[in-house]
Parts: sequence; structure tokens; C-alpha cells
Amino acid sequence: MSDNELGLFLRLRREAVTPAEVGLPTGARRRTPGLRRAELATLAGVSVEYLTRLEQGRDRRPSPPVLSALADALRLTAAERVHLYRLTKGADPGFSCTGASGPNRVVRPTVQALLDRLEPSPAVLLNRLSEVLACTDGYRRLVGPIGLLDGARPNLARFVFTDLRARTAYPDWVRVADEQVAALKQGPGRSNPHMGGLMDELTVSCGAEFADRLESLPGLPKASGITLLVHPEAGELRLAYETLDLPTDDDQRLLVHLPADEATAAALDRLTGLRPGALRAV
Repeated sequence: MSDNELGLFLRLRREAVTPAEVGLPTGARRRTPGLRRAELATLAGVSVEYLTRLEQGRDRRPSPPVLSALADALRLTAAERVHLYRLTKGADPGFSCTGASGPNRVVRPTVQALLDRLEPSPAVLLNRLSEVLACTDGYRRLVGPIGLLDGARPNLARFVFTDLRARTAYPDWVRVADEQVAALKQGPGRSNPHMGGLMDELTVSCGAEFADRLESLPGLPKASGITLLVHPEAGELRLAYETLDLPTDDDQRLLVHLPADEATAAALDRLTGLRPGALRAV
């Protein structure tokens, strides 16, 4: 995992913003579709030398006004701004918000009751290590046949990277793998020994496919999107997902899937044994 997460994030966001988005002309001989350092420096009102130091990790503590100017220039969302702030705090050694605490594997009764109310939708409760703590029967019907729930302590990230069945189950495996690494990097990262242990395990077992993502992806997973999944009985499904973060003390997240089209809605109804239309496409 990169020890310069702030610089990595700034560079990736700079490369993702096109000149047209910030009112700059798009030249015919540009080497990158994103902004040049000089362009971002001008927009943010800082020197190119200072921006270079930030991206290279030689300066990791920009002032709040500089952070705000960079966030404005990069058109960051609210979530990205919070992430940027956390990265500057993470540059201080010797402190982690979660300390050395282990992953929370306790499911609160009200959270379990919420899962029960979500039936028959596929929904799963995950902790920071991506361990499956609880799920709806709809989720079991969805991922049980692909092998995700095998073993005493199923783990979504471990399944995606180490189980060959995941390559068949997820046609867009590359994107799914990216999102799993981003989710693992969100928060304490290697400063927590339990997370560091999982990262080391996956680095050894998966090699560059995992290690390269640790070095090149920011810890900012998408909270919603579309996942393609090939079910042995139902065929290819298009699933819209929403990620709901529980309170900080829980350190858990609820992942809920809904059919993204009518064909998927009908397929999930057949799996559930419900009348057509019970699960509506979103």
C-alpha cells in the first residue's frame, strides 16, 4: 500500500479532470486527457513546485485554505473532500482512529431486524475486512451458488481475488476487484494490524493483481453503481447496489442489491419463488 496516499489521490483526480470541465482549451497535442500540473496550480492559486511536492509526498500537510482551493479546482464531491481531509490527517504517524482494535463481528439486534425487513432483496452486512457477518435469504440465493458464502467466515474481498469462480461470476471482474481494494483502503489501512494482515495475505496469494491496485487506487469506493453477476440458474443479472455505512462505532456497512432492469427483476422473482413484480427494477 502506498505511503503517499495524499499524493496519489491528488494526481489521480488531476488526471481525471478534463480541461473543458474547468474552462480551459483542449489542445491537439496534449499528452494526457487530464489537467497538467501547471494548470491545476494556476486554478488553485499555488505554485507548480508546491503541487509537485504534494504529489510526490515531499509535503503532506497542506493548510486548510490550500486544501479547499485544490478541492474547488478539482471539482471534488463532498465525499471526496472528506476523503482528502482524512488523507492529510493520515500523514501524521503514530495515530489511528481505530487503533489496533479487531474487526467488529457483532451484529446489533436492530441491524439484524433491518436486514429481516429487507427480504427478499439481496442484502449483506460487511465489516471493515469485508467479512460477511449477516445477510438476507435473498442474498444467499444470489451468491450461495457461486461459492461466495463457502467456509466458516466468508469474505467478499478474499472471494473476489482468490476464488477462480469469481472470474466467471463477475463478467466485469476488473471493476469489481478495483472496488474491493478501494473499500479495503478506506479508513485505517495498514495502520491497523488486522487490515494489514489481510492486505499481506492477498498480496502474497494474488501477487501483482492485488499489489498493483494497492499502489494505484485511492481508498474511495463507489457507494452505488451497477454490478453484473452470472448466476448458475438465473443467468446474467444486472444489479444496482447501494452502500449504507453504519455508525462509526459499528465500523460496518450494509450492501443492498436491487434489480437494475426488468429481466433481472423477473429472474430474482423466480429465484425467490415470488409472483412476478415483487422485486421492481430501479
